[in-house]
Amino acid sequence: MGRYCSKMAYRFYSGSGSLGYVRGLLNYNLSCCTNALLQSFSATTELLDILNKWHPSDETDERNVLLQLKNALEAMRDKSHPAPHKDFLKCLYYQAVRPSTQQDADEIFHIILNLSQKQMPDAAVAQEIRSLFEIQVENQVVCSECTYIHRAPSSLFSLPLAIFERDTLESCIKSFFMLQELPDSEKAYCDRCAEKRPSTHEVRLVSLPPILCVQLKRFRNDKGFIRKLSSKVTFPEMFSTEIFAAGQSENADYVKTNEYYSLYAVIVHEGHMFGHYTAFIRSNQEEMWYYADDCRVRPSTWADVQDTYGGSHQYGSTAYLLLYRKKSRNLSA
Repeated sequence: MGRYCSKMAYRFYSGSGSLGYVRGLLNYNLSCCTNALLQSFSATTELLDILNKWHPSDETDERNVLLQLKNALEAMRDKSHPAPHKDFLKCLYYQAVRPSTQQDADEIFHIILNLSQKQMPDAAVAQEIRSLFEIQVENQVVCSECTYIHRAPSSLFSLPLAIFERDTLESCIKSFFMLQELPDSEKAYCDRCAEKRPSTHEVRLVSLPPILCVQLKRFRNDKGFIRKLSSKVTFPEMFSTEIFAAGQSENADYVKTNEYYSLYAVIVHEGHMFGHYTAFIRSNQEEMWYYADDCRVRPSTWADVQDTYGGSHQYGSTAYLLLYRKKSRNLSA
């Protein structure tokens, strides 16, 4: 989707004290999805700090997604650069992303992070990037007959939350970690009983990352057709990790009341299935929000972000991905 472009660029200060920019990005071949994600990656100053520890032997590799991401994030801080993300887009097109095609923001988010793990030759840097976003969980299937527990560790780069009519972020999280009775058609094999038994399933939280990405699952398969859910889902600028405490171990580190997460990026989907992506961005040290719609950037407000809760009309602008940064209790939002 093409958009009129202005040359505006609004600067912000990153967590490390360097000067950066929330700046417009031209839309190439329906790149609004990647453009919005790049705005969130640029605001994730911890990511560029990690990438700056890496000194690649080949600085011209056009197929290395992390090298091109690093170059794009650095170029976005130079407002005189006409197309800071063009080589990064080409790099994604070399991989699994088709140009001139509508993309899903959560899917592209995972493609970028998964490729970063495959293509990063420095194992320590790769692990730092993984640890920055990785949510560690454990799937527990409990046999209803003998109470044997089958445990399967897993990890996620985003927390996929099913949404319902007039929901809240807290209620969506509680639903995700809720104990569920498996239907008879999905009986689980019990190693102790050596046969399929009625069972329960539960996802247990193991650890939360410094950067928590939440996906509000607004797209649902309905009898072979994908439809968008525009249900209202409210979310706060800051929340305590206490909201993860329901059903979790009381001595777990991640439910400590002195741990808080502060919202700093919202990826917004506008329209029906074939829509448009934009982003709301707030820097690490500013109260100011900015709105980035491809090449157009303007100051914004928390009230504008709240307008993306949904529920007002069927195919409006609705929040899809939420990025929260872990903060200490004494820091402001």
